[in-house]
Amino acid sequence: MNLYAVIMAGGVGSRLWPRSRERSPKQLLNVVGEGTMIQNTIARLQPMVPFENVFIVTNRAQIDALREQVPQIPAQNLIAEPFGRNTAPCIALATVMLGERDPDGVMIVLPADHFIENVRDFQQQLNTACDAAFEMGGLVTMGITPTRPETGYGYLQVGERDGVSDHLAERGVRRVLTFAEKPDLPTAERFLASGDFLWNSGMFIWRVDAIAAALEEFLPELTEQVEELRAAVGTPRFNEALEGVYGQIHPISIDYGVMEKARNALVIRCDFGWSDVGSWDETYRLARKDDDGNSIVGDVVTVDTKGTFIRTAGKIIATVGVDDLIIVDTPDALLVCRRGESQRVQAVVDYLRRKKITSLL
Repeated sequence: MNLYAVIMAGGVGSRLWPRSRERSPKQLLNVVGEGTMIQNTIARLQPMVPFENVFIVTNRAQIDALREQVPQIPAQNLIAEPFGRNTAPCIALATVMLGERDPDGVMIVLPADHFIENVRDFQQQLNTACDAAFEMGGLVTMGITPTRPETGYGYLQVGERDGVSDHLAERGVRRVLTFAEKPDLPTAERFLASGDFLWNSGMFIWRVDAIAAALEEFLPELTEQVEELRAAVGTPRFNEALEGVYGQIHPISIDYGVMEKARNALVIRCDFGWSDVGSWDETYRLARKDDDGNSIVGDVVTVDTKGTFIRTAGKIIATVGVDDLIIVDTPDALLVCRRGESQRVQAVVDYLRRKKITSLL
């Protein structure tokens, strides 16, 4: 069984503005712990997936910075999409490329910007997922046991073990019963209470031929479009051909386009300290805090301040008599919001786009 990794690294992480920008998105930043998020994602795969089997799909604005951060990945394995088209086209593109190389190989699809606390447990459960994908030809996802009624994540419902062999069932492999979009709070509370709903991590494992068949069944137009690239893979005209094809492709997620329709979706219940680090509130939750519940990096003076997250780019920040704030300073922008409100940072980014203030994007 040959393993390949496809790391999706084209996002912007706009809810982590003003640090995360189009040319320096969160996957290229040191947000939590040591190393940048893309570097940590690759490190977690070692020694399971050799560097020559790691592919990264990003965008043109990030490709140069990515090359600098991951010099161990062969340059030909870094693929720059000309336009963002969501996850299904990204995966379809990788499927065409790997289909030429190893159609029986197992593809591990990972976002570049996740935090995982327990790498050993992650690798053990990833091994189980690879075994299930190879043996059963199923589309495997890693479901995360929820710890709170989170409204920022999608969910999936765990089904029975129908058709799952004993040795895989003993390792936690089950059928997926249904997928659910990001819920409102009452629905998330019901999901948590039921015990059979997991967070949808967005991590997928499947054989190359299995995902190729699923894409052909459920997204035939997309499959036909990316198939035009097959003859160009590995040639000097690949980038030109890629731009032509991507200009015709409609954006669609792999969850909506394939996983929600597939009859062979499998899930493994995982507990390895996972987060998508999707907001400043989540970053605060993961960060180290002092006795007052403050998480501070930089030159900061606090007086009667509690439960506050502060990151400064160089200037001194002083807080007096405030609680539960998020303060993020960069050379050209300053964010101040209440904890619990950081999901709304997206509205700031949307405003900057409408006003075409590109220097801050």
